[in-house]
Amino acid sequence: MVRIAGVDIPNSKHIVVALTYIFGIGRSQAKKCLNDLGIEEAKKTKDLTEGEAVKIREYIGSNIKIEGDLRREVSQNIKRLIEVNSYRGIRHKRGLPVRGQRTHTNSRTRKGRKRSVGIRKKIKQTG
Repeated sequence: MVRIAGVDIPNSKHIVVALTYIFGIGRSQAKKCLNDLGIEEAKKTKDLTEGEAVKIREYIGSNIKIEGDLRREVSQNIKRLIEVNSYRGIRHKRGLPVRGQRTHTNSRTRKGRKRSVGIRKKIKQTG
C-alpha cells in the first residue's frame, strides 16, 4: 500500500482515482499531476514502481496544498468571515446554507433534524 501525504492510497484502484483519497486533490488535479509526471492514468496503484511513487510524493508535496494545511486555511477563512460579521459569516454561525439556497423547504443537511412543534402528552381525566 502506497502512502502519500499521510494517507494510505488503495492498491486495487487506478492511480488517478486513488489520488482523490487525499483531501485537496480531485480528479482534474490528479490528472494534471500524472500528466506532468508522465505516468499513465490507467495504471493501478499496486503496479507503480517505487520511483514513480516517490515522484508523485515530491510533486504533491511541492506543488499542491493538501490535508492539514488546506483544512487549516479553510477554517481560518470561515473564522475571518464570522469575525467581520459578513453575511456568509452569519450564515456559518447560525448553521444555515451559505451559498444562497432556499431554506423554507430543503436544507435539512445544514439545519439538522426537523423539530416537531406542538406535540404534548395527553392528560388523563379522572372523574
